[in-house]
Amino acid sequence: MKREGNKFQTEKVLVLVLFAVLAVCIILVLLTGAGVYGRLTERGRAAYERRTVPQYIATKIRQADCEGAVSVGKTGDTDVLQLTEWIDGKRYHTRIYCYEGFVREFFSAEDVEFEPAAGETLMEAEQMCFSLEDGSLFVTVRQKNGTITEQRLTLRSAGEEVFHEK
Repeated sequence: MKREGNKFQTEKVLVLVLFAVLAVCIILVLLTGAGVYGRLTERGRAAYERRTVPQYIATKIRQADCEGAVSVGKTGDTDVLQLTEWIDGKRYHTRIYCYEGFVREFFSAEDVEFEPAAGETLMEAEQMCFSLEDGSLFVTVRQKNGTITEQRLTLRSAGEEVFHEK
């Protein structure tokens, strides 16, 4: 009879050891998965920050690309991309620029004075530079993390315009 009692206790210990091994395996899988998830999330966020500003600018250019509608210039020491459109016979400007650590957009009628601080905040960026050369718009964006993205957009409208404001 004692043998059956020892066998019963050995089975209990074996079941507890197997349960402990299973629990440790589950914890290791969860911790590994959490680490992988964290790295994927960070990589996705970095890609979002790197791609969003250039894609936003490319979309705005595609929407506004017609003769004389795309121009670049400076307001003070801020590079500005200016997109011009006519609405109900009146001329309007959309200005895209980087001011105080953010990409901003300022939409107004032609006769409204441009105030960089009044623009709608879109996303974070440290600096943006624009230049027009031979029918191409060159955009350089420096993110807050130091990543620099350069982009070249070929304009369907060949006209180049450069504006200057105070």
